Amino acid sequence: MAMSAQQGAYGRRCRKLRSCHAADKRIYGVVIYMYWNERDHPVAHFHAYHARRRTSVSVDGTVLAGALEPRALAFVRDWAKLHRADLLANWERARRNEPLLAIPPLP
Repeated sequence: MAMSAQQGAYGRRCRKLRSCHAADKRIYGVVIYMYWNERDHPVAHFHAYHARRRTSVSVDGTVLAGALEPRALAFVRDWAKLHRADLLANWERARRNEPLLAIPPLP
């Protein structure tokens, strides 16, 4: 899936990293975003959206704000643990206002 810049939550510009999904997106679909105008944020993090809920999650899996359903949050944490290096690399790209790279879903 190609990266796309789009209007994100709260009207900020964001880059869609990847739609993380299991076999049935209608049940397990989680969308992951990283905003590229957060240069002043000291904690490397990304944003997740699922079932009309939003949350900010650090790359180590700590919820910084918001909430997801426990099952969706477990999925996001597993994905973040597997792709921590990719998330950190994209965080640095975002801080330099460079294009972000797609990160694959869980296998």
